[in-house]
Amino acid sequence: MVNGDSKLLGAQLGVLTLNGTASIAKAEFSDIIPIRSIIVRPDDDWSALAGQRVRVGGWVKTARKGSKGSRFLQLNDGSCLGNLQVFVEADKVDLGQLARTGICVVADGVLKLPPEDKEQKVELKVEKMVHVGPVDPADYPLPKTSLPLEFISVVIRIRSALAHATHIFFLERGFLNVQTPIMNCSDCEGAGEMFQVTTLFSEGEKLEKDLLKNPPPSEADVEAAKVIVKEKEDVVTLLKSSKASKMDIGDAVAELKRAKENLWKLEERSKLQPGIPHKEGKIDYTLDFFGRPTFLTVSGQLQLEAYACSLSKVYSFGPTFRAEKSHTTRHLAEFWMVEPEMAFAELEDDMNCAEAYVKFMCEWLLEKCHEDMEFFAERYDKSCIDRLRMVASTPFERITYTEAVELLIEAVKNGKEFENPVEWGIDLSSEHERYLTEVKFQKPVIVYNYPKDIKAFYMRLNDDSETVAAMDVLVPKVGELIGGSQREERFDFLQNRILERGLPVELYQWYLDLRRFGTVKHSGFGLGFERMVMFATGLDNIKDCIPNPRTEGRAD
Repeated sequence: MVNGDSKLLGAQLGVLTLNGTASIAKAEFSDIIPIRSIIVRPDDDWSALAGQRVRVGGWVKTARKGSKGSRFLQLNDGSCLGNLQVFVEADKVDLGQLARTGICVVADGVLKLPPEDKEQKVELKVEKMVHVGPVDPADYPLPKTSLPLEFISVVIRIRSALAHATHIFFLERGFLNVQTPIMNCSDCEGAGEMFQVTTLFSEGEKLEKDLLKNPPPSEADVEAAKVIVKEKEDVVTLLKSSKASKMDIGDAVAELKRAKENLWKLEERSKLQPGIPHKEGKIDYTLDFFGRPTFLTVSGQLQLEAYACSLSKVYSFGPTFRAEKSHTTRHLAEFWMVEPEMAFAELEDDMNCAEAYVKFMCEWLLEKCHEDMEFFAERYDKSCIDRLRMVASTPFERITYTEAVELLIEAVKNGKEFENPVEWGIDLSSEHERYLTEVKFQKPVIVYNYPKDIKAFYMRLNDDSETVAAMDVLVPKVGELIGGSQREERFDFLQNRILERGLPVELYQWYLDLRRFGTVKHSGFGLGFERMVMFATGLDNIKDCIPNPRTEGRAD
């Protein structure tokens, strides 16, 4: 902390105090004071800040001239939406540097209260400019005008808050956080839309370069090596028949061994072919890194079930991948999933947990992110805050899939037009889901008991043998937010479902073992994290809800 006469106390607690009054939160590992702790004052008590010496850092959003060549900077460090006004006089730094948007500065100074008629409640008068990260205006890529994605820092803060809320919700309810593998041999969803993980291509390229530089031995080279081996064998035979010394025989045997090793290497290298290795007309995965086809995970659910069957309640929060060639506003190739799994839980327990979790996140944003949510309400979706309040305070509607289809058919009869036809057995589309949540019920809806043919193999078959104990949580603005189910705990039923889907049973033997040894009813669900951000903010494109969106053709 910058030394001065302000008698700052309590820094070890992460809070700066003045005369016993808490005033500014201190960054725990740095002397830099977050701008949020200066300009966000829930009690509107700004007087305690006057005279405090602080060090701040941030990026210049705008700069304007003051009297006598001074500069007023609007400084933002990403800790909040607002900017801190910084007043710099000409004797502190070359003011010409500070006229450019995007410059990074670190400054020591004194907090002052501007006149009451000013918009700013507090400003920093610079005493020392510690650092200036210059910007060449000719190369600076961002214009001064508002950018279509200027809200990225707000989105990141909301993602961070939702992630924090997720861990709080599950940990406080006795769940254990488990990190499931990113690379798997099995396809949880059975849809085949998986990214393959392999070293065969890179190894093939290395081999091709090596063979160009060092060509494989010819047939003549191999035959010559065989002749040498035969000669060495004859020498050993002769020495043994003549009862030569052990040393001479040992030396000859050693030479024979080296000759055989050289022959083996030549024969193996002569078989090498550039490109991907094949065996019996198929790619030879035994030469791959893992020795079998391996993929990026589409879900950690199957592994979570194994943990839940010994730890009762677990959850994971991590990236998942789907090689779905879709360019819609609702799909990403890489996205994040929150996946809880509960032993001793049936479908109703699963629905109860999902509803409580969504409500908790809405309440968390309303309480912790009010400023950022107001930003979206003002600029993107006027109803986003009201939507959060409604979801947080309203019981979710619960209907069966059959009831949902009947309601949609009734809507069609009454003049509603859908692009996708409605009949029992279809996978509900986004337009169907949004009609149910935004028009019919005007609140979240949980649809359960779906046809077995449109759901994954692991979902528990209902007594009617036509539907499974699956549920989707549908919300306004987005449609499906959560997909879950009671898992099939009966060995025979699960094995039959795997066979019906044409999946390789051998890859799921460990999963079937959970039903062989101490089987238990258990349930779980997955929440698409970016869809939750869409729902909360009102953004229309899921690509705006993640810092570096990955889609077909775009991984830069």
